[in-house]
Amino acid sequence: MKQPLVSILTPFKNTAKFLEDCLESILKQSYTNWELLIIDDHSEDESYAIVEGFAKRDARIKLHKTNGNGIIDALKLAFKHSSGTLVTRMDSDDIMLPNKLDVLVQHLKTYGKHYVAVGLVSYFNANGVGPGYKSYEVWLNTLTKTGHNYDEIYKECVIPSPCWMVYREDLEACGAFNPNIYPEDYDLTFRFYKHGYKCIPCNDVIHKWRDYSTRTSRTHVHYAQNHFTTLKVHHFLDIDYNSSKNLVIWGAGTKGKLMARLFIERNIAFQWICDNPNKIGKAIYGKTLLSFHALKTIKNPQSLITVANKEAQKEIRAYLTTCNLQAFKDYIFFC
Repeated sequence: MKQPLVSILTPFKNTAKFLEDCLESILKQSYTNWELLIIDDHSEDESYAIVEGFAKRDARIKLHKTNGNGIIDALKLAFKHSSGTLVTRMDSDDIMLPNKLDVLVQHLKTYGKHYVAVGLVSYFNANGVGPGYKSYEVWLNTLTKTGHNYDEIYKECVIPSPCWMVYREDLEACGAFNPNIYPEDYDLTFRFYKHGYKCIPCNDVIHKWRDYSTRTSRTHVHYAQNHFTTLKVHHFLDIDYNSSKNLVIWGAGTKGKLMARLFIERNIAFQWICDNPNKIGKAIYGKTLLSFHALKTIKNPQSLITVANKEAQKEIRAYLTTCNLQAFKDYIFFC
């Protein structure tokens, strides 16, 4: 039986330093029935020439230039020119381990449609991986090993942008790359979640995720924290907001304040609590901050917790347990 065609979608811009490693890793895949739709997003270095050389060597590599601007336009163009039954995304500065496509394809063939195949990732950096990225890697891989990625979807993006695969019709059903919303990988993850696509557990490290100081997710305004918070609030209101419950924001830091503004703009009522004695009793945006102890007096609360400190989160979880409140049903961590 012929193996299904996999369409690999890869935007690139000024990644000449890394493209050869990336493309060689695709050529070395044990799974060979693939096409690479690789899109130049106005590169100013030698990137285009490098990819052009590879495309002349292998007809499976299909090079295009976008007339648009940014990753989303490039992904739209790549998807438009693709024809695979299965679709995945790859970053032009990363490396696939040789069994990556094979692992993802076999998982999808086993589980079928309405599933997302994901794999474990490993960050690497010529100067060493920082503790923040290492922590994210461990957290993300822990979720992926059980397939319970959505359990913490409001904290960070729970599906690695260059390490997933889905059936084409499933991607189309949830809007593919049409929404012009950044960060685009996190938005797509929420749409997988909304459509009920389950994540397939995986124990294999199949993708090497490069970290460096000028990578887009570090430097571009589209990936600033305010975009993440706004996106999370948007999808929460669309998917998990329960209007029969009393909405509560816990925390008055940068994220808590942004969340409060977003609810005020939308005329959504909420209570605001915190555990900072310097803020309790003060008014921000016309809302008086209450002590977290007030939560016990709020009937049927749905709390959104914006406190990022890990030790404080443990204490908050313990307190919520004493209030007989259940995770996700009664409270969600947004950090």
